[in-house]
Amino acid sequence: MITPPFMRRIFIDQLVIAARIGILEHELRATQPIYVNAEFDTVVTQPSNDKDIDSVLDYRQLRQTIIDCCTHQHVNLLETLIEHTAQTILQQFPSIRRVHLRISKPQAFSDCAGVGIELELTR
Repeated sequence: MITPPFMRRIFIDQLVIAARIGILEHELRATQPIYVNAEFDTVVTQPSNDKDIDSVLDYRQLRQTIIDCCTHQHVNLLETLIEHTAQTILQQFPSIRRVHLRISKPQAFSDCAGVGIELELTR
């Protein structure tokens, strides 16, 4: 068994969210899919208890926070959305030391799989 304290990395791969994002006329009228990839480095101060979800950082809460940030209101710029999301995660989850987010718009251009922004914040 690993003895705390240590760092644990939690990740979310290609979370698909229908977001109200964009500054172009057609983007202001409808939602569009975005893909979110995320990594979170969290400080572990106690061993995980296989019978108690509260002994670990529940990734369902991280996922829901990302969804809430991306669907709460219309945002014009991906830069604004990713900055707000990263800051919210650090505020709501004190054990997280690093958050790395990548948000892309797969329908932005027909000649590529997506375009997006990456951001990393540490405390």
